[in-house]
Amino acid sequence: MNLFWYTQLTRLLLPLFFLRLWWRGRQQPGYRLHWPERLGHYPGPPESRPLIWLHAVSVGETRAALPLLRSLADRYPDHALLLTHTTPTGRETALDEATSGIRRVYLPYDLPGAVGRFLETFKPTLGFLLETELWPRLIHECQRRHIPLVLANARLSERSARRYALFPTLTRTLLGQLSLVAAQSPADAQRFEALGAAQVKLMGNLKFDAPLPCAHHASFQQLQQMVGENRTVWVAASTREGEEILLLKYLGSLLTPPHLLVLVPRHPQRFDSVAALLEANHIPYQRRSAQRPLSAETTVLLGDSMGEMYAWYRLAQYALMGGTLLPLGGQNLLEALSVGCPVLLGPHTFNFAEASAAAVACGAARQFSDLEELPGLVSAFLADPALCRTMGERGRSFVERHRGATATLLNLVRELVH
Repeated sequence: MNLFWYTQLTRLLLPLFFLRLWWRGRQQPGYRLHWPERLGHYPGPPESRPLIWLHAVSVGETRAALPLLRSLADRYPDHALLLTHTTPTGRETALDEATSGIRRVYLPYDLPGAVGRFLETFKPTLGFLLETELWPRLIHECQRRHIPLVLANARLSERSARRYALFPTLTRTLLGQLSLVAAQSPADAQRFEALGAAQVKLMGNLKFDAPLPCAHHASFQQLQQMVGENRTVWVAASTREGEEILLLKYLGSLLTPPHLLVLVPRHPQRFDSVAALLEANHIPYQRRSAQRPLSAETTVLLGDSMGEMYAWYRLAQYALMGGTLLPLGGQNLLEALSVGCPVLLGPHTFNFAEASAAAVACGAARQFSDLEELPGLVSAFLADPALCRTMGERGRSFVERHRGATATLLNLVRELVH
């Protein structure tokens, strides 16, 4: 496939993109807002100052971008900053957490007209795409306009590398058009180079530098008051579809007071379906959104709120990381480790392979390969708070040792800023 056929396919799929936005908007109304931006139409006057632009898809990438945004604002006070997103949750996170004065919009769909209008409106002098946001038309148009574009905090799992290798010409072309690939790890760098990236450097992982959310301390105090003092709290964090059923199957016998499972689905649109699953299995549960004190018989607290994950980690004795029970690749475990919460990982961590392996190696996390091991491991964690505290301190130290990716990236791009 080349850029021409990619563009034609994207045009054909455009009605489905908007249908998907409308469909997801049933449960997340934010998907039904700002549709003109998806086609490159933005309100407001053009920016008169030189502009640096960062693209962060959703919540995790946005939080990872925060230290970079703040450092850019400090280092280049004469530049405007633009933060683009794909999801409303990412946009809302930026509204709550980002430095004031930063403009937030949706990145348009990857079509010539939409991308052209975006670049003409904002005229960025430097752009950052975070992690693996490889949009062929966007990258091509930036190169055509001589806009330096950096793939920052870049990661590429073996599985994703194999998929990109199915389209060698398109992949080699778009990677070759990037000004720099700043990779998280040597393994990521090698995979990008094998696919055709020319300028590849190591920077580490921005997520080690991520600050606590602004509302963290207030959220923690509120949750602590809700839960009370006599419960042993553990978290199933960022669970994905199909995983909650597995948790009930393998851990149902452990859902008894004084233990309290805080179950936090990854996607807000699934809150109601997870609640229905708990009801169907006759699990005594409450919803966080009800904002009432925990009753004595409640064994599961459904975390149906946004922006409180750090507070749950801080409150918990340990966390079971979602996305690892099924072949989904896992979620970011660094948030938990940074506040001293040890982590239990399933077999599927390919999206965070390097960080997961390093956390296990330093004793901040444990990983199992078979779901049959899960009940024994959970019981062991619940029965040994001293072990959890020791692992938690190792996690804090692990995160502290790996900070500094923001400073490394700023040094790498210094010559690209105009």
